[in-house]
Amino acid sequence: MTAKTKDEQLSYEQARAELASVVERLEAGGTSLEESLALWERGEELAGVCQRWLDGARARIDTARQKPEE
Repeated sequence: MTAKTKDEQLSYEQARAELASVVERLEAGGTSLEESLALWERGEELAGVCQRWLDGARARIDTARQKPEE
């Protein structure tokens, strides 16, 4: 299973929690440049996962709001 496939299986909450952990590590400092870059890249991937979840939720809400009321 590829990393992208694994990321697609993350829930919003899982991706957000991992992203928060990445941010904490970056803010704490003490990592090498290479590790910092890897953390940044991982953070970008996780932010994308979260954004896809939020976009999907927004689309579902918009669809539900457009249905005629019975």
